[in-house]
Amino acid sequence: MVSTAAALEPASQPEELKTLIQRHSATLSTQLQAHHLSTFPPNAEKGIRNFSPAETAKLIGITEGYLRQVAAEIPDVSTVSGGGRRSYSVDAIHTIRKFLDSGARGSRRYLPWRADSEDLQVITVMNFKGGSGKTTTTAHLAQYLALKGYRVLAIDLDPQASLSALFGHQPEIDVGPNETLYGAIRYDDERRPIAEIVRATYIPDLHLIPGNLELMEFEHDTPRALMNRSPGDTMFFARIGQALAQVQKIYDVVVIDCPPQLGYLTLSALTAATSVLITVHPQMLDVMSMSQFLAMTGDLLDEISRAGASSQFKWMKYLITRFEPSDGPQNQMVAFLRSIFGEHVLNHP
Repeated sequence: MVSTAAALEPASQPEELKTLIQRHSATLSTQLQAHHLSTFPPNAEKGIRNFSPAETAKLIGITEGYLRQVAAEIPDVSTVSGGGRRSYSVDAIHTIRKFLDSGARGSRRYLPWRADSEDLQVITVMNFKGGSGKTTTTAHLAQYLALKGYRVLAIDLDPQASLSALFGHQPEIDVGPNETLYGAIRYDDERRPIAEIVRATYIPDLHLIPGNLELMEFEHDTPRALMNRSPGDTMFFARIGQALAQVQKIYDVVVIDCPPQLGYLTLSALTAATSVLITVHPQMLDVMSMSQFLAMTGDLLDEISRAGASSQFKWMKYLITRFEPSDGPQNQMVAFLRSIFGEHVLNHP
């Protein structure tokens, strides 16, 4: 009969934790790539559906009647389905905007590009806790602003690269070395102009800087750079702002999806920000986590301001996400947040 002690002993020496993790990582990565290639051909590109006349008119800010009048003046600007239904592609909407703007004498009603005297707006979307809808909010905000006629740059600053995936870029397949924002803010001679890593998307005037695990290199490099810093070197908190200055003339808004942690990347993004959008799921655990997040963020921003950090900050808002109107505790939590933060909590239009 086998003793209890013998039964509890492993049949063989267990695999080292680091080896097991590395093996599982390699296997999972290989299988995910195979699944991606079997689902999407190598030449597949993500796209966006056409818009109905009502949707198109609303996006541009005109009536459907005026849209029909304008469309009649632009050859082949609309698509007619087999059932005779007319629709407009996102490229067609952009063409109509440019056509209307040319006749509006630069009023910026249809192409609301910022004037040279106006500052580039940098919106950082952040939260400490996963599941708050941070990345989804970033994607929707960038897409909406671009559809409304603004020139938008979306930056995936999260090494998990979920924003990149939403735009059709798989971080392990489509994003190579030095092709994330790290390539533009790194400390060594391999740093490259930010314009070289910007990618087009399926929406005109919406561009993307993708992310992947390479972004973690900035977190590892910065302590060493601080120890070896020479006079005149750009501090870590100013590096994203310095990179954005290279392309600020060609964009109206930059939207940054921050990682769910308070590292050097997040602090650099906050220093570059003119606006901060904090996503919050109205549950007690999420709000408790946000409380800690706010406390740590305030302390760290105080520290880097003493080291010379300055910002062009204009506003901070809280966005309630994944809200269930029929959920009593969630309604109570939203009311609680509004009682504390007032107008800083965004309302549905």
